[in-house]
Amino acid sequence: MAHEYQLSINSRITKRRDMNTPAKNTTSTLITALRYRDASAAIEWLCDAFGFEKQLVVPDDNGAIAHAQLTFGNGMIMVSSVQDTEFAKHMKQPDEVNGAETQSIYIIVNDADQIYERAKAEGAEIIIDIKDEDYGGRSFSCRDPEGHIWTLGTYDPWEM
Repeated sequence: MAHEYQLSINSRITKRRDMNTPAKNTTSTLITALRYRDASAAIEWLCDAFGFEKQLVVPDDNGAIAHAQLTFGNGMIMVSSVQDTEFAKHMKQPDEVNGAETQSIYIIVNDADQIYERAKAEGAEIIIDIKDEDYGGRSFSCRDPEGHIWTLGTYDPWEM
């Protein structure tokens, strides 16, 4: 019975993989997008605190950030200023919902302790102190200056 169950699961996984083939062979098929009231300051903070690198920063005519791309290893986030758009009507900033988040970002790092100290020095609000995790790795969670939640750690789920 267990063998049949495993075959059924394997069959569904294979079928899903066939149906979910990425549209294109690229560096990363999943990119998070974040909005900030002061996107220029957020970009600088993310680079200083976590080590992101600016790949592209496009200001709009009003001096806000229309679009930015920041890289970290082979990962990327997109950042923009909070603007009144059709898409923005479906979103709230953390301070508009008592600091709550419905998502968070996990970044795989080589040295969580080093990034922890760097983030603290840049004023990150540590919400879960650095610790060894039961499932492996070492991590901490913090809020950036506008309240978005980040977890940085050495656990790499790709190495399972």
